[in-house]
Amino acid sequence: MSAPTVKRTRAAKPEGQWLVDGPAPLNRDEEIKQESEIWAVKQRVIDTYSKLGFDAIDREDLYPRFKWLGLYTQRKQNLGGEHTGADNSVLEDKYFMMRVRFDGGRCTTAQARAVGEISRDYARSTVDLTDRQNIQLHWVQVEDVPAIWEKLEAHGLSTWDACGDVPRVVLGSPVAGIAKDEIIDATPAIERIQEIFLDDEFQNLPRKFKSAISGNARQDVVHEINDLAFIGVEHPELGPGFECYVGGGLSTNPMLAQSLGAFVTLEQVPDVWANVVRIFRDYGYRRLRNRARLKFLVAEWGVERFRQILEEDYLGYALPDGPHAPNNLVDRDHIGVHEQVNGNVYIGVKPTLGHMSGEQLIAVADTAERFGVTQLRFTPFKELLLIDVRKADVEKLKLELEALGLTSEPSEFRRGIISCTGLEYCKLAHVTTKSRAIELADELEQRFGNLDSPISISLNGCPNACARHHVSDIGLKGQMVAGPDGEKVEGFQVHLGGTIGEGANFGRKLRGHKVLSSELTEYVTRVVQNYVDQRASGETFRAWVQRAEEDDLR
Repeated sequence: MSAPTVKRTRAAKPEGQWLVDGPAPLNRDEEIKQESEIWAVKQRVIDTYSKLGFDAIDREDLYPRFKWLGLYTQRKQNLGGEHTGADNSVLEDKYFMMRVRFDGGRCTTAQARAVGEISRDYARSTVDLTDRQNIQLHWVQVEDVPAIWEKLEAHGLSTWDACGDVPRVVLGSPVAGIAKDEIIDATPAIERIQEIFLDDEFQNLPRKFKSAISGNARQDVVHEINDLAFIGVEHPELGPGFECYVGGGLSTNPMLAQSLGAFVTLEQVPDVWANVVRIFRDYGYRRLRNRARLKFLVAEWGVERFRQILEEDYLGYALPDGPHAPNNLVDRDHIGVHEQVNGNVYIGVKPTLGHMSGEQLIAVADTAERFGVTQLRFTPFKELLLIDVRKADVEKLKLELEALGLTSEPSEFRRGIISCTGLEYCKLAHVTTKSRAIELADELEQRFGNLDSPISISLNGCPNACARHHVSDIGLKGQMVAGPDGEKVEGFQVHLGGTIGEGANFGRKLRGHKVLSSELTEYVTRVVQNYVDQRASGETFRAWVQRAEEDDLR
């Protein structure tokens, strides 16, 4: 009688989870992060690289350690999308994108003026507001970085942890503490996180960690697509506090954040924030970078287990169950004039695609101060807010802002359009985005005027979703596509009807449907015209998309 066959199963590969597999690095990225303290890299910039120039920079400082300092090399000019995917040595220019962080979007006029002057003097007058409430500068040379840092630090600003495998800027309601529709002011929690937890403990996470905290009823921090988010809610017995969400994120594997079902007080938010980050540090998947976001861990564990481990192994106490905050589906931005709790108002303006010049930012600071305004705010929708405006000054201030190219009454098209950097500066991009977006907004305004229904349009240069194409009414993901003669040309994959909040989805994709970049404006105007012709009374674009015939969407 023959011996029974023993079925052998291959052991699962370690995922690089520190508390499961140990901290030994499983790839070169993890080795590099352990080999040098980030603050030592900062000192090398000051002592060596700024004096010897770009060619002296050690490649392993340049990639990835410079990210922790808020610096990325930018793409060489006039390098088409067909080159994307090549080695950094092919794609990189000897200039940097520098990201200045503004946690909660808070900015004084003095800080804005300082950044504007830095832009004017060192960054070819580039200022890009981002959907993470940061400002990005371009054309920065390493020789100028120490002087820029010195000026930023003198105004209470920095570029530290603006990029890299760290907790990025903490999003916050730009009208925290002043808005009439606020449930609870989250400012103390964001300040506590900045003071205590943005330090050496969290300088080596599996990948970037994005968080948001807002007590505003508008839910103005897109909490559904953050790794960790807290949004305001009223507990029937415990009063105002926060509902906690974990595991959101877009890019090539989009996932919506899930509620832990827990109620978190204002005082508990920093503690919960820090311990969720610790779970990510200890259990996050480090072996493969495309699986190294918190969303993959949450998807594997489920929110029930995640909450259990958070409470039992990290917090040391149980959080009470809490109510689910009602979804706010529209009007999440702050464009226009809005009353504050103190009788003054704030004015929200929209720079086209969030792009400004250094001189323009300086002029905004000067203009605001002439009206007694010293507080500005940036938003996750690339808007700029002026805080504490006297009602008597509103109309005159609006006119002066208009003269600077900043309108508080943009068309729905210009209000809802957003784009990433695209081929202009980004090494990951396949297509041009900003100029296409401006051309598109101009044509839509000319064709339809100010449409009486909001439509959000996003143009992304690659699949990484920096402009959130998955959750836009018309989401456009850049890629190289086959042209008329079979050659590779710039184009977009189309996502239609994406949304966050109740009924959230990542948009409808039409099988095999790609749009050439050169035909983009014609395509979008055709679809919008079909919507205008076919919509029922009060029907939104995203609702129409769900019932529209496929031919009307092509």
